[in-house]
Amino acid sequence: MNSPAENTGKAIPIDTSSLYEKHKTIYARSVSGVFNNWRWGLVFFTQALFYGLCWIDWNGRQAVLFHLVERKFYIFGMVFWPQDVIYLAILLVISAYALFLATAVGGRLFCGYACPQTVYTEILMWIETKIEGERPARMKLDAQPMSPRKFRLKFVKHALWLVVALWTGFTFVGYFTPVKELLASALSFSLGPWELFWTLFYAAFLYMQAGFLREQVCKYMCPYARFQGVMFDPDTLIITYDPERGEPRGARRKNADPGAQKLGDCVDCGICVQVCPTGIDIRNGLQYECIACSACIDACDAVMDKVGSPRGLIRYSTENALAKHYTKHDILAHLLRPRTVLYTSILMAIVVATAWSLAVRIPLKVDIIRDRSTLAREADDGRIENVYTLHISNTDEAPHRYAINVSGLEGIDIVGERIVEVPSASAKTVLLAARVDPGAGAKGSNPIFFEIKAQNHDKIAVREKASFLLP
Repeated sequence: MNSPAENTGKAIPIDTSSLYEKHKTIYARSVSGVFNNWRWGLVFFTQALFYGLCWIDWNGRQAVLFHLVERKFYIFGMVFWPQDVIYLAILLVISAYALFLATAVGGRLFCGYACPQTVYTEILMWIETKIEGERPARMKLDAQPMSPRKFRLKFVKHALWLVVALWTGFTFVGYFTPVKELLASALSFSLGPWELFWTLFYAAFLYMQAGFLREQVCKYMCPYARFQGVMFDPDTLIITYDPERGEPRGARRKNADPGAQKLGDCVDCGICVQVCPTGIDIRNGLQYECIACSACIDACDAVMDKVGSPRGLIRYSTENALAKHYTKHDILAHLLRPRTVLYTSILMAIVVATAWSLAVRIPLKVDIIRDRSTLAREADDGRIENVYTLHISNTDEAPHRYAINVSGLEGIDIVGERIVEVPSASAKTVLLAARVDPGAGAKGSNPIFFEIKAQNHDKIAVREKASFLLP
């Protein structure tokens, strides 16, 4: 039997529009309240750190600087070299476990209060609100055709967005190139190609993601939104709507008794949806798009105050608390459970071990390479000589003079520079030779030890193993 398409000779179009959700612009309404104050407090705190930390001096240099050209990382009084990459790995592990712990306890707290995407979206949205007005005014403005007023408002808004983005990109690069040198180069229009590229790239990235994509980053691009659920359990604090108290929802007349109308406390005003930066309705239950910003809590509490109902229709709670009617004390008691105890224990163990390692860390690194072009040779005095290259790195904030000694074979001695002076946070390469009598050891490779010790500090000393070849 022939298909209709074969009978008519025409192709039947396939409707694929249902495969994709049409993007709708979200006009988030401004909100005030306790959680909004906390959110803005963290915005100020994180940005004061980010924008200000690179301008602080420490011992005549930038306090925090990841100097890629010199291949040294400065963090206040500590200097890290490429050999210290283990500390970067530990920092990533600590960050991961801290995120796991925060998620297990309070859901997506990081997303709602400290994530750079959230922080810069808040900043750009604040600028947008100041220029274009509140939610109804922004919606009305976007619906209008282009006019001189609309062009002026849009131009000022995007100009300010670009100022924030460019300054943020400049500050970001200032952590990898000394920021004062970077500023001087920028003012003289002599920025290097890489500094210019990364400043513009980071600025464009921020401008696009915080200015245009916004909630789409959280909903479609961020992997954390997808796997966060595996770290949740019924005792995780999340933003919840209380359906037992709120349903059936519905509008009511002012001063009317909701009990007589058989209505719940929810007046179905929709403000909780209007303030949501991702455009979800929290009354439909927890959704992966929720970034736990708590804007809906502040908005609902304000509405409850107006209608004379108790606060907390939307609140921080847990699935078990709603189902089993836990008190606040019960909720806090259930925060201490095997998962959170395990995360906390591992996190504290890693932090303590890292702190101890940094506290006892010797600010001296020595790499020894034996000259392989000449394995062993007889010197003028008849002794056997091996040549070594010592790369001495002073990771301290003060210069040091190091004494070099060698041991391991009877009568072994150094020919060459025995005292080496290395400036602070610098390295020096030393070429020297070690000599022994022909019968001081077995033929072949013999272990020896170089001892490098600071003359003005007994605890700054390193003992490195090397090999001495006897023919």
